[in-house]
Amino acid sequence: MFRLLLFILTMLPAPRSGAEGVDVSTLSGKVVCGDQGWFRCAGDGSNNGWLHYSPRGEPQPGKIGIDLWPDVSDLAAKDRVDTSFLHADERAAQLFSSVKSGVTRVHFQWMRQYGIDGVPLQRFATTTSDSRFRGPMDTVLDNVKASTAATGRGWALMYDLSGLKPGQMDTVMEDFKRLQQQRRIVRDGSDRAYFHHRGKPLVGVWELGFNDREPMLDEWERLIHFLRDDNEAGGFSILLGVPCYWRTQSKDCIADTKLHALLEKADIISPWSVGRFGTAQDATARTDELLRPDIAKAAEWKSDYLPVIFPGFSWQNLQKSRGKEAKLDQIPRRGGEFLWSQAVAAKSAGVNMLYVAMFDELDEGTAIFKTTSDAPVGESKFVAEPAVKPDHYLWLTGEIGKMLRAERPLERAVPRRE
Repeated sequence: MFRLLLFILTMLPAPRSGAEGVDVSTLSGKVVCGDQGWFRCAGDGSNNGWLHYSPRGEPQPGKIGIDLWPDVSDLAAKDRVDTSFLHADERAAQLFSSVKSGVTRVHFQWMRQYGIDGVPLQRFATTTSDSRFRGPMDTVLDNVKASTAATGRGWALMYDLSGLKPGQMDTVMEDFKRLQQQRRIVRDGSDRAYFHHRGKPLVGVWELGFNDREPMLDEWERLIHFLRDDNEAGGFSILLGVPCYWRTQSKDCIADTKLHALLEKADIISPWSVGRFGTAQDATARTDELLRPDIAKAAEWKSDYLPVIFPGFSWQNLQKSRGKEAKLDQIPRRGGEFLWSQAVAAKSAGVNMLYVAMFDELDEGTAIFKTTSDAPVGESKFVAEPAVKPDHYLWLTGEIGKMLRAERPLERAVPRRE
């Protein structure tokens, strides 16, 4: 019955995400941002306590896991949470919880304001079988559905398989069926903000083939078959998040011919590039060395290609919480030069869609949403760029979208803001 309903829905006019919203019938021509939605604060109603801001318990100076400090000035007072961190003027530094609907609404209003098309919403497979964490993830999903509809943005579900062990793939499939039944994901056509691609609703699966975790080739194949072909829950186009060197099966990728056989089943292949290079010159060199051959290989398999670009990288505080050392501002942003150079390389290679990692990733310093250089002072150090405005990377991501769609010229110099 569900497969029949999906077929009927594909015969309807192309879906739109609300009034004057983006065309969510395809990912082509879109710039989307990965959205984690994983920050929690004590007292936010999630019963998760403090999560992702610190390794254990309340974040305190010297004990925190983020390298960027969010700018919360646009949030309502009720959605800001005081911490024991202090700014230079001794004001209490504030954070936010991702489960708050007001926070999600502001984030998607930013996307609308700056012309960002939407998000693949990360859903972490290891926590789907634990109601303590599944419930708050469901709340975030509900808030994203409501906010995309209200702001004319698009969204799609993306399962992150990190940490999943052999024999646990059924938890993903059961969760997906439950979301269709209880959260009505593309179940009845009411969610007009859900991204489609190639005439079908889109679902992402991230973490196939990385060589620093246990391979599960047979289980990955079973999941792909389920999402694509299951009589009740299937009928989806599939986006696969894969290692940067998936084509050559080198460096970060397992070497197994069966992996390529699986990836051939993808409608979209999206290689993970975060941390794989660190300068604008490296990004430019990727045009011929990596991007064009990747695109050709994907086209040979009749797959589309969604490269990942990122603004910079820093995880000193996160690594410190793990008893390790790392350099602050490990891959500098340089006012957007690094991000822009990747976008130019992708456009020059013929790419027609981009994934920006990430919208809200404070832990590894890749967030493009509003952050502040007026970060707390004291024992913990944070990345700062005093010369750029808090919304700079939102604005620049919007400009990348214009360049991708040829609404502005392809230029190697970072655009200057009026």
